[in-house]
Amino acid sequence: MKKITITANNIPIITTVSIFLLMYAVSSIIFPGFFSLYNFVNIFKATAFIGIISVGMTFVIISGGIDLSVGSVVAFTTIFIAKLYEAYQVPTWISMLICIAIGIALGFIVGCLITYFHLPPFLVTLVTMFFMRGLAYMVHQGTISINEDPFITFMKKTGIKVGAGNLSLYVFILFLVLVIGIIVARSTKFGRNVYAIGGNESSAILMGLPVNRTKVLIYTLSGLLSAIGGIIFTIHLASGKPHNTIGLELTVIASVVIGGTLLTGGSGRVIGSFFGVLIYGLVFKLPAYISAFREWWAQILVGVLVLVFILIQTVITQRTAKINGN
Repeated sequence: MKKITITANNIPIITTVSIFLLMYAVSSIIFPGFFSLYNFVNIFKATAFIGIISVGMTFVIISGGIDLSVGSVVAFTTIFIAKLYEAYQVPTWISMLICIAIGIALGFIVGCLITYFHLPPFLVTLVTMFFMRGLAYMVHQGTISINEDPFITFMKKTGIKVGAGNLSLYVFILFLVLVIGIIVARSTKFGRNVYAIGGNESSAILMGLPVNRTKVLIYTLSGLLSAIGGIIFTIHLASGKPHNTIGLELTVIASVVIGGTLLTGGSGRVIGSFFGVLIYGLVFKLPAYISAFREWWAQILVGVLVLVFILIQTVITQRTAKINGN
């Protein structure tokens, strides 16, 4: 039997999973009905779009970068799809394909600006955030409902019956993206290059790795998954509005950090980010069971969890540096 060893790299993911299981167990004991398939399914449905975007953000942060544009891309996607359907009767599946193309193109441009013009990822994606939010308001200033669209209805209503709930078809897109993300990170040259760049970009260049191409692909992937996340969010709400998902970029980054990914780059796991998203969804489920536990308390709790994981990361990094120094 193979012995399981706990290393410094495993501590963040073990901590993340343990916190999720502990929170879920305690909540289920205290609140009747919390431990139910219906409740669990609803957490997946509410956080599916965050989970998809967090996969792309995980690659970005592992490489040592950041992407602040994801929330604005989601907002633009929702209102773009809704506006085309309302004003021009464009089937939503067609406008969704257009949004995917826009997300890919946007991510590619951002990646090129960061890579070939040596611009800071923070500033480039900050500009992109404002740009896409502005475009969203240009498309339409209010809310547009698309409840009557056949494709939206199909994606929401079709699924697997789980207890009293329905695991909608669009949630399976999250599972597909998650599996592909794990495989890409662990078993492909691209994934290994991402870790190498985040660990030490100069060393990666000296090793002859395709650093520039990889960095462009990382942000292209983030743009693609942001657009897909926006599509999932549009399906979930069956509506679009330009002021959707303000601050989503911070939510995604927090989930990735809670999932154990180092903000300094070079270390992290896609599956960890997935559990980070589940923890986030679990925290924001609590106000429905505790009248005194308002949304701001949930925000505070998420902030505390992020701080805890930053401290864990700092301790691990310092101890690793001492061991390597010795």
